[in-house]
Amino acid sequence: MSVYKVVEIIGTSSTGWQDAAVNAVKTAGSTLRDLRVAEVVQQDLDLAGDEILFRVKLAVSFKYEGE
Repeated sequence: MSVYKVVEIIGTSSTGWQDAAVNAVKTAGSTLRDLRVAEVVQQDLDLAGDEILFRVKLAVSFKYEGE
């Protein structure tokens, strides 16, 4: 039997939501082992700067390893 933990992460990109999601998963994968699923929870645009910034919130699951 396996147990999985879910965390939320946010990725950003100046080119699109797909790139934002891929950037987030790749970055999270450098510190979280055994990533299983990334579910898009929310997409929005940051309009505060000079350019539009695409943002994606993801729920990412990974295998939980007890202490």
